[in-house]
Amino acid sequence: MRYVPRQQLILIIASISVFFEALDIAIINLTMPLIQRGFGLTANSVQWLQTLYVLLYGGLLILGGRLADTVGRKRVFLTASGLFLLTSLGAGLAPSFGWLLFFRGLQGVAAALLMPSALSIVTNAFTDAAARSRAIGVVSAFAAIGSGSGLSVGGLIASGFGWQWVFFINVPVILLTLGLAYRYIPDDAPQHSTPPDVGSGLLLTGLITALSYVVHELGNWRTHGGLLVGLTLIVGVGSYFFLKRNATQPVPLIDFAILRPALTGIGVYVCLGASFTGFLFLISLILQNDRGLSAAQAGLMLLPFSVLSAITGKVFIPALLKRFSVRQIALMGMISLTVSALFLLFSAQSGSDSHLPLLLAMTCANGLGIALAYSGLTVLSIQGIAEAHHGLVSGVATTAYFFGGGLGLSLLSLFLGSGLAGEPVVGVGSLLLFGMYGGIGVTWLLVTNALTHSKGIRDTTESPQHLPSSRAGQ
Repeated sequence: MRYVPRQQLILIIASISVFFEALDIAIINLTMPLIQRGFGLTANSVQWLQTLYVLLYGGLLILGGRLADTVGRKRVFLTASGLFLLTSLGAGLAPSFGWLLFFRGLQGVAAALLMPSALSIVTNAFTDAAARSRAIGVVSAFAAIGSGSGLSVGGLIASGFGWQWVFFINVPVILLTLGLAYRYIPDDAPQHSTPPDVGSGLLLTGLITALSYVVHELGNWRTHGGLLVGLTLIVGVGSYFFLKRNATQPVPLIDFAILRPALTGIGVYVCLGASFTGFLFLISLILQNDRGLSAAQAGLMLLPFSVLSAITGKVFIPALLKRFSVRQIALMGMISLTVSALFLLFSAQSGSDSHLPLLLAMTCANGLGIALAYSGLTVLSIQGIAEAHHGLVSGVATTAYFFGGGLGLSLLSLFLGSGLAGEPVVGVGSLLLFGMYGGIGVTWLLVTNALTHSKGIRDTTESPQHLPSSRAGQ
């Protein structure tokens, strides 16, 4: 039997965990129409399965990284993996939508602990700089493959075995990963004696979730006006206390002074999260609710997206980095995402005979756009940032991405149709808003690009695979 070095085993364990975490975000999208019909829900309600997940994931991600440093990487990884296993089992067995939403939210918490601890385990296992860069590239590739294949895989699994199996599929693999991790990942001592500011992390997550709920319920302001006003006031007061508490901590959860050079990258990350998460949600509704495809047929329709996003990340981006700045690559990606929204709009307005080519063009444009935009923004967000703070900025950027995703879904839900009496679930209003997400990102990059050139500042062309990464291809 061939001997596998411990370093390689650690890389395999972390990569498998990250793959299933990334898969879990995308895999549920083509399953949501089945869940909607199974529990008798509206599209407006079922989208909370994704909104709550991304909000809790993004809101607790920075805290998860801090806990890995202070409690111990292996301990946090094992705890997160165990929680992910139990919540996957609970979601698959959920007897009602309320229980399913509860377990889905806890999955987001588990993912927020799992991702930073897995990356930290890898970076500490590979001490050589070149080997560490290659290892991070492997983990990022597994994340990209997981998120890229999740759409197609989710549709096929749900059609063949039922929506419950998109959760059950996690259980045996994570159980195996837990055993391997306990055996082969070395114990580690906490790196910092100062405990993380758990209170600020929970407060930030609560504020983000409350804000998204307010946006989601704006359509019911006549009946829920008092509640919405009260929650808005709570968000305002809570934000003040968060900023005040964060500023007085010896080790703040977010050091805003460090983030100034990264504001463009982080800001466009919000637009990217809203655009791509909106795509995942809308395309599942269009293909299954409005076009009448099965989950398996919808999954096959999205194969071009999975293939093109993988090819772009592996082949096109290294070549583009030799000729264009990262800001220009990010701009290409956001333009491509905006174009994909136009294709989707034209498809929704076309007859049944002409929608298929437009949908295929849309999936290709989106696959190209997400790979270009994510890779470009990954580097752009850490330009001008000291290497010691790359992890913090990457964590904040990923939080911004998921905040954009949660807020974007809440806004889209305001424009969804009922699907009754021939009315499409996804109408012109939701598609125009979806296109605006990418358009705002394009405008932001164009304006900052003009300002950058006017000041004579040059962008770097450093390759993303050599940088800390918390997400690839999502």
